[in-house]
Amino acid sequence: MATDIIMPQMGESIVEGTITKWLKKPGDKVQRDEPLFEISTDKVDAEIPSPASGVLQEIKVTEGTTVGVNTVVGTIAADGEAPKPAAAAPAPPRQEQKAAAPTPSSMPAPAASAQEENEEARSSPLVRKIAREHGVNLSQVTGTGLGGRITKQDIMQFIESQGSQPAHVAMGAPPVQTASGAQAPPAPVAYPGDLVPMTNMRKLIAKHMIESRRTSAHVHCMYEVDLTRVVNLRNKQKSGFEQRHGVRLTFMPFFVRAAIIAIQQWPIVNANIEGENIHYHRSINVGIAVALDWGLIVPVVKNAGDLNFLGLQRSITDLGERARTKKLKPEDVEGSTFTVTNPGQFGAVFGLPIINQPNSAIMGVGGIMKVPLVVTDKDGNDSIAIRSVVHLTLGYDHRLIDGAVADQFMAQVKKNLEQWSEEVG
Repeated sequence: MATDIIMPQMGESIVEGTITKWLKKPGDKVQRDEPLFEISTDKVDAEIPSPASGVLQEIKVTEGTTVGVNTVVGTIAADGEAPKPAAAAPAPPRQEQKAAAPTPSSMPAPAASAQEENEEARSSPLVRKIAREHGVNLSQVTGTGLGGRITKQDIMQFIESQGSQPAHVAMGAPPVQTASGAQAPPAPVAYPGDLVPMTNMRKLIAKHMIESRRTSAHVHCMYEVDLTRVVNLRNKQKSGFEQRHGVRLTFMPFFVRAAIIAIQQWPIVNANIEGENIHYHRSINVGIAVALDWGLIVPVVKNAGDLNFLGLQRSITDLGERARTKKLKPEDVEGSTFTVTNPGQFGAVFGLPIINQPNSAIMGVGGIMKVPLVVTDKDGNDSIAIRSVVHLTLGYDHRLIDGAVADQFMAQVKKNLEQWSEEVG
C-alpha cells in the first residue's frame, strides 16, 4: 500500500508552496522523518520530512512547480515495489554537457576503474570535490598524509603551483547541508550571459525591499562604540559559558540586550504606524537577520524583553541553526517589532540597512576592529590606547521617529555596551 506525500500547509495563511528540490529520486530508500524534499512558501523555505519509511516510488510534481496545500506530490511504497519514473522536469536554461548515451536497463553499471578506486583510497570527498572544480587529475598530486593520502593542503598547494582556475564559476548556491548530514545537490550552475529565473525567496526579498523604500521615510544615524569591555568579558567567559550551557557565547545577544534596554526607555522605536495611528507594542519581538547561501531571512525572538542573557543567546542560536537547515516555521518569521542585522560578520565597517516592514527601525552592527582611540580617565587625563570599536547604525522611519529620539536611543545603546554590567550566565 503506497503512502501519499502531500504538500503540507506551513501556516494558516499559506495556501500553496513551490517544490524547489527533491532530495531523493525514485527508487531511493527513505526513512520516516528523513528530509525528502524542499519547498518555498510566502513565509519560509523548509525541508519536508518523509511521512513513512520505504522506497520513493513516484515523483508527481517536479522541481520548480507551485501547487496548493494538500496536493499529492509523490508516493512512498514498501521496500521491493518498483519505482515509477518521475514526471518530466522542465529543461534547464542552458545545457553545457552532452547527454550520455542510453544504456539498456538490464546492463549492470560499469565497475569503477582502478585509477578511480586508487583516488578514492588516497583522498577524501572534499579533496575530490576540489579537484573536480579545478580540473585536477589527482594522480598528478603527491600526498603527504598517512600512507600517501592526499590532504586538502596538498591539493590546494598543487592548484596554486599550477595556477589552476575553477572549471566553472558557480553563480548559484553551494551544496546545502541537510538535517540528516547529507549534502543536497547544488543549485543549477549559471554562466555569464545566462538568463535564469529568480527563486521564490529572491522574488520576495526584491518585493519587500522596494515596498519598504516606498513606505518608510528612511534616515540613518551612526554611532562609534568602544566595545572593549564587552570583548574582554566575552573572551573571559566564552569557554566556561559553552561548557555550562552547551551553546556558544556570541556578540549578538550583547547588542540585542543593549537595544532592548534602550527600547524600554524609548518605546516609540518599537512602535509602528497603522493608518493614522501609532501602535505601541507591548512585547519586544526582535528580528535577527540571517544570511543564507540562497538569500536572507529574518527569524524573530519573541518576547525578547522577558528573556535573560542566556535565554537570548539560546533563542538566537536556535533560530539561526533552524534558518540554515530550513527548519523554520511560518510563525518563526512573523511578528517582529524591531530588527538587528549584522553586516560586520563579513567585514563591513558599517551598513545602511533597509527597514524590515512593518517595523520602524533596524539596527546594523558593523565589524569589531582594534583601533587607536583617545581615552579619558576619571581625572580627565587623555591618553591613546588600543581599543575594540564597533560602528552601530540605526535606520529609522522619519515619519514616526524624530532625529533627536533616534540619537537619544542610540546614545543609550552605546552607553549600555560601553558600561556593560550584566552577568552573562
